[in-house]
Amino acid sequence: MKRKLHLLLASAAILALASCGSNDSPGGGTGVPAATTNANANNPKTSRKEVVRLEFPRLKDDNSIVLVHKTNDGYDPDGVNYAVEWDTQLKSQRWTCYQMHKGYTGSAGYYGTFTEDPDLPSYARFPDTNYMYSGSGFTRGHICPSADRQYSKDANIQTFYYSNMQPQYYNFNAGKNYTGVWVKMENMVRSWTGQLAATDTMYVCKGGTIDGRDNILMRIKNQLIVPKYFFMALLIKNSTGYKALGFWAEHNNAILSSVNLKDYVVSIAELQQKTGIDFFCNLPDDTENHVENLPKDNILAAWGFK
Repeated sequence: MKRKLHLLLASAAILALASCGSNDSPGGGTGVPAATTNANANNPKTSRKEVVRLEFPRLKDDNSIVLVHKTNDGYDPDGVNYAVEWDTQLKSQRWTCYQMHKGYTGSAGYYGTFTEDPDLPSYARFPDTNYMYSGSGFTRGHICPSADRQYSKDANIQTFYYSNMQPQYYNFNAGKNYTGVWVKMENMVRSWTGQLAATDTMYVCKGGTIDGRDNILMRIKNQLIVPKYFFMALLIKNSTGYKALGFWAEHNNAILSSVNLKDYVVSIAELQQKTGIDFFCNLPDDTENHVENLPKDNILAAWGFK
């Protein structure tokens, strides 16, 4: 019986993987496809050259700018730490995207000084973001967590830019005993990263909903947007192919004694429907369509949920 169950789960996991093509860089590289075969892929000629990396979703037009934060620590071939899409009209970040590798561990420490992003033009943000949070009842919720950037002091410092923050209820962000939904999701991402082989890569895109009245919980001081929902889009490339998963969670202040992350898993296709964001648009079309449209049971099996 155990053997049959093992074979069934293995088969489901295989079905959840798309085979690796020769037109992609190997895991551990920059994650830049060698050839673009997706009509919705980002165009570096109209933005920044880094936007063709696999962690980037399709850029939103109009009022958005892309901030790419870099370090000289040698961990990324292009020096990229993480990137943000910032809406200059809404004065809010739409998402943060970055890569995770098995070697992205360390003990750099927690450089907890929140500061304005030096790369963000002053016209595009509030004059004093700290004032917006002060007395609001919301925490400054990291999108790229400090704990994901322990390999380098410089990389860790950059995670404390306000452009990498969204207002979050304390019990959602962490909670008294770290039972918050967001921290549980963050911990799971790091757990999966620890299981990667040296040449594997996890591509991450995370954020809160800021587009549309139904996706906004409120505005602090009638200005700073508080997202009603938070999301994560994850893509792993390994020796057998690709697998993708979405997390979607309503933002509330409930005190939870436990969290079952299976309840928050959605396909990338469903996550795109909910957010209006085209994730992993730089993948070849056939690969993107495959990994985005798998049934939930296949996704759960591929990612090791029991």
